Amino acid sequence: MDTLTKERNEEAESENRRMIEEMVRDFAGVEISPNIKKWDESQHFPKELFHKMGELGLMGVMVPHELGGSGFGYLEYITAIIEISKVDPSIGLSLAAHNSLCTGHLLQFGNDEQKKRWLPKLASGEWIGAWGLTEPNTGSDAANMKTTAVKDGKEWVINGAKNFITHGISGDIAVLIARTGKAGDSHGMSAFIVERGTPGFTGGRKEDKLGMRASETAEMIFQDCRIPEENLLGQVGDGFIQSLKVLDGGRISIAALSCGIAEGALQAALAYSQERHQFNKPISSFQGISFMLAEMATQLEAAKLLTYQAGAIKNRKGKVTKESAMAKYYASEVAVSVANNAVQIFGGYGFTKDYPVEKFYRDAKLCTIGEGTSEIQKVVISRELLK
Repeated sequence: MDTLTKERNEEAESENRRMIEEMVRDFAGVEISPNIKKWDESQHFPKELFHKMGELGLMGVMVPHELGGSGFGYLEYITAIIEISKVDPSIGLSLAAHNSLCTGHLLQFGNDEQKKRWLPKLASGEWIGAWGLTEPNTGSDAANMKTTAVKDGKEWVINGAKNFITHGISGDIAVLIARTGKAGDSHGMSAFIVERGTPGFTGGRKEDKLGMRASETAEMIFQDCRIPEENLLGQVGDGFIQSLKVLDGGRISIAALSCGIAEGALQAALAYSQERHQFNKPISSFQGISFMLAEMATQLEAAKLLTYQAGAIKNRKGKVTKESAMAKYYASEVAVSVANNAVQIFGGYGFTKDYPVEKFYRDAKLCTIGEGTSEIQKVVISRELLK
């Protein structure tokens, strides 16, 4: 690529990101902000909101135009997740899970017929996607999953249960990883597509969570669930390997979500520190507070740089395992730290539901757990370093 072409591409990406920032900011101000507290307290998953986001192109950010998507790359996608998450991380989490896990898996590993059949509905927001890997007794130890898929003629019969699944009840379609070989064998699992309404496929218990309460997290249960053989994604035995590649992108999503949380908490803390007066001057004038703000802002910028770096590598279709793990690990820990400091700056008011930092504080913790804990990210990073 010549220098002029590269500069033009970078200008186009920057313009796209500015456009997305403005669009999402306007949309969130009207459709999300007035409902944050109500959705959080009632644990309401606003499915209708995601249909509206589909009309804006946010449900298929990286899906090609010919399949009904927006045709953008990871940098624009990161920007969209950050902007939504600055307002309500619960909505950012659901948007990220839909785009990078269910839709992303189909986009990366589906054949042409599967993509044409399912991606337009996901990209338009007509359908909401779920992705099933985690089970009650196999969190990080996914290779020992108990859910099985057994071939019976021209069908697969699925039995088992998945938990901690975003949109486990409300999702219209799920990409599922099930064991087709021996337990513990990384090539003993396969990926399948299961539509809601298929006999034997039901939603289970909905989790009562500390944070991210407007993002639905629930079980998916499979009892003699029969699907046609053409619902197999890729080859038999490739499911776990596919999942690892999907999670490389998913970690970028959680890093972006974390950056949005940190930025939302920082903005709230900055505004409050200038409005709140003690000893006849704003608390931002006290070194203890100003230094805290400086540290929060620096951590956020570093997290963003790691996240956008991982997105740029993903756009180039480069190997991103180490960089996405670094971004996810660092940004999620920064989200917790910044939200914690924001509550501290608000003092007693930060411990009440009258101000947004209390919710950022609760929501942030999930980012250090979901799609691989901080400890698992360290395992991934160290393995890549020591190869």
